[in-house]
Amino acid sequence: MRASPNALSWLLLSVAIIVLDQLSKSWVLSSLPEYQPVVVIDGFWNWYRSYNTGAAFSFLSDAGGWQKWMFTALAFVISGLLAFWLSRTPRRDWRTALPFALVIGGALGNVIDRLRHGHVVDFIQWHWQEHAWPAFNVADSAIVVGAVGIALFGLLQGKRPQDAR
Repeated sequence: MRASPNALSWLLLSVAIIVLDQLSKSWVLSSLPEYQPVVVIDGFWNWYRSYNTGAAFSFLSDAGGWQKWMFTALAFVISGLLAFWLSRTPRRDWRTALPFALVIGGALGNVIDRLRHGHVVDFIQWHWQEHAWPAFNVADSAIVVGAVGIALFGLLQGKRPQDAR
């Protein structure tokens, strides 16, 4: 019996995320002023060019510089592990492959920023009245959607009825 093709072809989605992320950040760096909101939808959504030397919600952003290397190494380790799992996943198993590919693309998109600029470029800001969500980017969005997918599909897979024996 012939083995089913693995899900490594889903890495093309990771590449697409990286390209979209880097193109959007290139636009931001050439077009948006720093730290000044540009209204997209009044009262809800701004373009807001800012930088993050830390991780989510600026975690460890003022740690002195070592965090750049830690987050870079962590992204490579996680991406490598997810790519290995993709090599063991059947291509048709999109519930596993899609979230893995999103996390890989997002993680590597932010690694490129860390290595090129020493920080991650953020530019999407949601807010309501005086309350603003920290700015984020395309890579961050892919990581979050991928992580939610891993958790959600993992929980749903655990709920499947067992085969009758």
